[in-house]
Amino acid sequence: MPLDLEKLAKILNMEAQDQYQDRKVYRGLAAFIANWTNAAIKSGPSGDEARLIELVSQRLMDYASLSQSARERYIQEILAEVSLPGKIAAPVSRPSATVGTAKTAPNPARAVASRPDETKTMAALPLRSAPTAAPDSAPAPTRQVATTLRKKPVAGEKVDLGMPLEKVKGIGPTYAKLLEFIPLRTVHDALYYFPFRHEDYSSMKKISELMYGQTESVEAKVIDVAGVRTRGGKELIEVVVSDETGMLKCLFFNRKMTYGLKPGTRVRLSGKVEQWGGQICLKSPTFEPAEKEKTNTGRLVPVYHTSDPVKLHTLRRHIKACVDQYAAYLPEHLPEPIQTRNNLVDIITAVEQYHFPDNEDSQKAARKRLAFDEFFLIQLGVLMKRKEWQDERHAAPIKADPGLLNEWYNHLTNLMTKDPQKPFQLTDDQRKAIYDVLADLGKDRPMRRMVQGDVGSGKTMVAATALLMAVSAGFQGTLMAPTQILAEQHYQGLSRLFTSFAETEAVKRRGLNIRVTLLTGNVKKKEPIYRQISNGEVEIIIGTQALIQEGVEFNRLGLVITDEQHRFGVMQRSTLKDKGDTTNPHVLSMTATPIPRSLALTIYGDLDLSVIEQMPPGRMPIKTKWVMPPDRYKAYNFIRKEIEKGRQAFVICPLVEESEKIEAKAAVEEHAHLQKEVYPDLKLGLLHGRMKPAEKDAIMADFRDRKYDILVSTSVIEVGIDIPNASVIMIEGADRFGLAQLHQFRGRVGRGQDQSFCLLLATDDLSEEGQKRLKIIEDTNNGFVLAEADLKLRGPGEFFGTRQSGVPDLRVAGVNDTGLLELARTEASALFEIDPDLSHPEHALLAKKVAQLWNVEGDLS
Repeated sequence: MPLDLEKLAKILNMEAQDQYQDRKVYRGLAAFIANWTNAAIKSGPSGDEARLIELVSQRLMDYASLSQSARERYIQEILAEVSLPGKIAAPVSRPSATVGTAKTAPNPARAVASRPDETKTMAALPLRSAPTAAPDSAPAPTRQVATTLRKKPVAGEKVDLGMPLEKVKGIGPTYAKLLEFIPLRTVHDALYYFPFRHEDYSSMKKISELMYGQTESVEAKVIDVAGVRTRGGKELIEVVVSDETGMLKCLFFNRKMTYGLKPGTRVRLSGKVEQWGGQICLKSPTFEPAEKEKTNTGRLVPVYHTSDPVKLHTLRRHIKACVDQYAAYLPEHLPEPIQTRNNLVDIITAVEQYHFPDNEDSQKAARKRLAFDEFFLIQLGVLMKRKEWQDERHAAPIKADPGLLNEWYNHLTNLMTKDPQKPFQLTDDQRKAIYDVLADLGKDRPMRRMVQGDVGSGKTMVAATALLMAVSAGFQGTLMAPTQILAEQHYQGLSRLFTSFAETEAVKRRGLNIRVTLLTGNVKKKEPIYRQISNGEVEIIIGTQALIQEGVEFNRLGLVITDEQHRFGVMQRSTLKDKGDTTNPHVLSMTATPIPRSLALTIYGDLDLSVIEQMPPGRMPIKTKWVMPPDRYKAYNFIRKEIEKGRQAFVICPLVEESEKIEAKAAVEEHAHLQKEVYPDLKLGLLHGRMKPAEKDAIMADFRDRKYDILVSTSVIEVGIDIPNASVIMIEGADRFGLAQLHQFRGRVGRGQDQSFCLLLATDDLSEEGQKRLKIIEDTNNGFVLAEADLKLRGPGEFFGTRQSGVPDLRVAGVNDTGLLELARTEASALFEIDPDLSHPEHALLAKKVAQLWNVEGDLS
């Protein structure tokens, strides 16, 4: 099937005729390019066609984030390079606004002129024909990328990149102490503390060339600095600068921000050209002395996460000192064939150009290399962990009892069936997951499997079946949950199941004991439960991290189940599996966090995966409604009507205390407001993370026992709270949350027989991205669909972040890197086949890098 060049040409022509505004193509040009590229790849392109696909994806995949001049340049380049049909002439130049002195007032509605140096057609970068690089990865120019101040290492010179920052020239002990707040302590920390975005201050102009609405940089002389009072009585600092073409006013709203701006000094200033009193100006521009190297102005400027007392420009200066002096000493850990195959720049270029890029292409090439590194090293780590697990001492096989299994299924049908006309049945996905688990248990190699299923999909039934088979084979089984509340819920649910099953003839005939106990941090060491566990007087132990504490000894531990396993660190899981006797216990992990399969296989590559997507029949989908602030009291009235029907409600707030940074209501204030002004006749409870565990447990127990009509809570109820009588949940500031977290919140209701509802209350300053999120979750209850959408909106880095305990953070990977992820996974698997222990001499640095990333100094267990 040939490439659809006609459609590509038509769309590019349409965008050019629209002056590159990205408004006429449905869903935007970037979305069209992604769809066109994916379709083109599936067509089985020839060599020339593959080069065209790569060129199109490299240039236009990030179209929405490109400057207008870059859009024009890239579209014209593609049309010129491949001689597409319907090629258009270059569009008529847009009129430029004349800017003279500060008294000249341009028309804000006037079209913006393109930059003179960007009107020239850029020659196409050389393309390699062989690489299978993902179409959604960033462009990678060849290695001849210019660098700003690369230091050339002296032959034989050794530099310790772990040296403290106080020894770096230009930092010293005072600033080094402040940088610990970031926290940055060593040169290596600084080199790998990457910016989360860049400001484009690269357009250097004369004052007369400045265009309203554009982000520009100028070099000028400070003429005057004066403080004036606004009508509100606040001080405004006016700084007038000039060059040979005119004068320009710069406005600052804090005198401290003008430190260094003295009459007679020459400075570079960067910022967006705006209006003030009918004149163009720069408001609070970034500036630095003109004689100094460009760090904060006049270039692509990195923006880092920082906090008091370290200001951004100070942090930027110190990181640049480290990059200039020490980046050249970074050892290359990635094998050269992998770099060549995937058109990746070397690590020195990547680090230098991602911090302080020479141009946009250099920045994208650097980001591609660093994002690839993250995925590649993580995948190597999980593959090595998997191998180590498989090579460890054997596990005792746990053979399933077919007769007991059938009796168990019959018991579940009798116990769970509410309507004789519609008997309870396990879903096909549940049965498949149970089959996978029981097959693993029957082997002499320790099971390492994850069961991934949406809220309410029936993962607990899979866990209960596995525990029953372990007990019937003479072993103990344990289930560890991340919170005491969730552990108690598991204990109550499994106790009811196994107590009723223990009364059946099948169990009595076998003389089988199924005794369940609960162990949490509240249980003192002197309690008899510790002796009962070690003596084998209980078969199933449910608990929190107390299960892995010193002093807990099992009798014959055969199966370990962890719920929401990503909330436990690697060492915690390792400690629990070491609680086995002479053999390793089998390990089963469960998670209700929907993760796209491609990412799950990469991040949890050391685990076999079973996915439960089907929901049990008869479970009513939760009706979700996006509510704007003016309709708040309609939402309050709806909640009241549900409570009048005998049901209960959650109200979720994002913070415990009021914050200037996040304007959504705080739980404490919202509880007081609702109790006093909205529901004075109802009983409201309050739950937040700063309460003591015992206090939180008591409040949840009271809510479960219907002593409260409404529970006002922070995100501590995100996981596992099971209140069947709660039928409505209202989430304040819903647009502040990610889709996955909103879905977890929504899962707190819909657990009973009544129709349940989720009200998403938006903030007053609802953003376009926030609107997209609320619309998506309003339209679907499928957690996996939401996870895919969340990944596209936020990218792998933010999607995982630090929530995935035990998994290294993704610092660079972004929204368009899912293809790069697959590429890195393929390369890691291929290398692992050749050298699974990374013991070959040429892989020594790579092995060290993997160990450093996982923070285990070579021990990946």
